[in-house]
Amino acid sequence: MSSKTIRVATDVGGTFTDLVCFETDTATGESRVITAKSDTTPPNFEQGVLNVLEKGGVEAATVDFLAHGTTVVINALTERKGVKVGLLTTEGFRDSLEIARGNRPDFFNLHYRKPEVFVPRYLRRELPGRFTYHGEEVRPLDLSGLPAILDDFRAEGVKAVAICFLHSYANPAHEQATMAEVNRLWPDVSVVSSHQITREWREYERTSTAVLSAYVQPAAERYLTRLQEGLQQKGFDGNLFIMQSNCGVDSLESVSKIPITMVESGPASGFWGAAELGKLIGEKNVLALDIGGTTAKCSLIEDGKVRIMTDYWIERDKVSAGYPIMVPVVDLVEIGNGGGSIAWVDDFAKLHVGPQSAGAMPGPAAYGRGGTSATTTDANLWLGRINRDYFCGGAVVADMAATEKALSSVGAKLGVSNEDVARGIIRIANNNMVNALKLVSLNRGHDPRDFTLVAFGGGGAMHAAALGAELGVKKVVVPAGASVFSAWGMMMSDLRRDYFVTKLADLNPGNATVLENVFAEAEALATSQFGAEGVEPAKVKFLRYGKFRYQNQEHTTEVLVEGAITDQTLADIETAFHETYEREYTYRLKAPVELVGIHLVASAEVGKLTMQEKPLGSEDASSAVKGERDVDYALEGIHKATIYDGEKLAPGMKLAGPAVIEDPGTTIVIHPANRVSVDGFGNIHIHLGEA
Repeated sequence: MSSKTIRVATDVGGTFTDLVCFETDTATGESRVITAKSDTTPPNFEQGVLNVLEKGGVEAATVDFLAHGTTVVINALTERKGVKVGLLTTEGFRDSLEIARGNRPDFFNLHYRKPEVFVPRYLRRELPGRFTYHGEEVRPLDLSGLPAILDDFRAEGVKAVAICFLHSYANPAHEQATMAEVNRLWPDVSVVSSHQITREWREYERTSTAVLSAYVQPAAERYLTRLQEGLQQKGFDGNLFIMQSNCGVDSLESVSKIPITMVESGPASGFWGAAELGKLIGEKNVLALDIGGTTAKCSLIEDGKVRIMTDYWIERDKVSAGYPIMVPVVDLVEIGNGGGSIAWVDDFAKLHVGPQSAGAMPGPAAYGRGGTSATTTDANLWLGRINRDYFCGGAVVADMAATEKALSSVGAKLGVSNEDVARGIIRIANNNMVNALKLVSLNRGHDPRDFTLVAFGGGGAMHAAALGAELGVKKVVVPAGASVFSAWGMMMSDLRRDYFVTKLADLNPGNATVLENVFAEAEALATSQFGAEGVEPAKVKFLRYGKFRYQNQEHTTEVLVEGAITDQTLADIETAFHETYEREYTYRLKAPVELVGIHLVASAEVGKLTMQEKPLGSEDASSAVKGERDVDYALEGIHKATIYDGEKLAPGMKLAGPAVIEDPGTTIVIHPANRVSVDGFGNIHIHLGEA
């Protein structure tokens, strides 16, 4: 009798909750893949997870490994659905949060106002005590006033306390003592200290991060608790891991303490999946594009490595500086252009697409749920790019009357036909996405011609070929199960934590020991924390990065540090910094180089999925043909396109455009000059250019 291992990943998005399940026979190694989508269910997001498990026919009691990504944290922040927070900080620094930075984007606006802070001044309190930036105590901590402060917090309805002291990145002792005393005096309140999240310098950014983490902690903890309880009621007793923004998963217990680490967990898993897919198919340089119902996100992956950074801001746009969150987040660009993005006309009769979205309810007009605004999905449907008789995989009857009315409303303002409106929506949406892709490639010194575009999400495959042609990429790859690819990416993730420590040191001979000791201390801490959760030291792997700059510059450039640091390797590190700096900024300086801090990645495998490639068969794809229909390609005109059933395409099959590949989760638009092949993993490779 054969035994089976069942691995499941669920991803809660703004519109849909996705599921990927791999059922593997441990004796033969053969796998059965189950995918499903169901509506996201705000505010009870955990119900959407239970619903999608039921829809996919997956019994929770049979699941061995479950990874989960969610938008609950970013939603709580952007929708202001967190709790009232009180801030404890160093005497004299209560206004750091409000002073913020002078980085206002709307520079010539004389009436510019900084974003409203999450903690008003009357809830920001000070405690005496001081460390230097070297971590030396110059004034002892005085907690005598803390009981009265906490009494005031209780009276004001505070539900969470954030603690951030000056220079606590160098020595967290005062924060630790204060946190312990708050827990003793007020056991029921949520408490977050900045040193728990990051040991990087920059006072305002650390304070903002601690405050925002405290703001969402009770809501996130409730959500994760309800999710765990809901799964347990269904009989689940396997391992539950939560996807983080750093492309790794972590234990539910760890994430519950500092939930801000999952602020971008959904996009992170998709981009990690793109990196892993690139390794599988021999394309380590990848431009990853995720188009969902509300947004489009993109990231650049070089040599199979996803770039992680801590300079992350939410709600940053042309008129607002936004709010910094100093946690490790995949380096991405996000724009308000998805399938549900609304088309609108401004006062100067100019057509725009996004950033407003129709969301899950009422959704695009074609959903027939009361939506009256024309969206990108409606435009794709009207032009025949989406099959009106197979809308949402046949699960929804397309409301063409509502779609026509929505497009006509826009057309009346522009004085053009519905077809021209739809073409305009597609072209503008594509242009917005191309600009986003350029921000992560050309603007950072990378040539898109050296990269493969991997497009996923519900809408990625509809626009990928046009975007790839505009950028001139090598080719376009649409992954198998593209509509639930972010959930698939979680299957490929390791247990991962990122450690950042600020340490100023010149790259001079003799300082090698100093640098090596900083890394060694961080590695010892990571090994200890992993060991406390039952992970053996031998299973923990480390990646070392140094954050370097030219002496006295403001910002840093991250460089991979391979092996132990010695006086001999310092020169190699400096050379690598010069090369990386020049690629990003087009020049290098004859100036001393200094270390500002370290970035240590600690990881361990926790049931990572192993993919099996199938042998290639016949190139004849005629058995997958469903029929033909006229498709408007917006730029190339109307063509009679061959329609293929994506579920019947097998490894080795080839076809040529114009064509459309349809499966229940997504539609792949193949332009007239494109050639297509299916690889051994079921991925669709679109070769651009003339046949």
